[in-house]
Amino acid sequence: MLEASNNNELPVIPGKRYFTIGEVSELCGVKPHVLRYWEQEFTQLKPVKRRGNRRYYQRHDVVLIREIRGLLYEQGFTIGGARQRLETDSKPEASAESKKQLIKELLTELEDIRTLLV
Repeated sequence: MLEASNNNELPVIPGKRYFTIGEVSELCGVKPHVLRYWEQEFTQLKPVKRRGNRRYYQRHDVVLIREIRGLLYEQGFTIGGARQRLETDSKPEASAESKKQLIKELLTELEDIRTLLV
């Protein structure tokens, strides 16, 4: 889910600690002004700001930007839809709880089938 189909065409993320906005722009195929706009729209995207208000993105930011790019450009989400999708994906305890419930239901169903076969 982190990387959409066209993200395979993007360059490999180098093993650096910080990336400038220009580097991230090239790595993600998104113009710098779009990155600055996405910072306002997606609260999860928080680059480190140093002297002169220069932005420095970390690897997890680059991965997140690629995910946002995939949602918006390849999957056709709106900004609001992508924001909502990212917020629900960032709540693993809710999805883990629903998975536990699904597993319980499947186990019960399998036990019922087993008793019918015996």
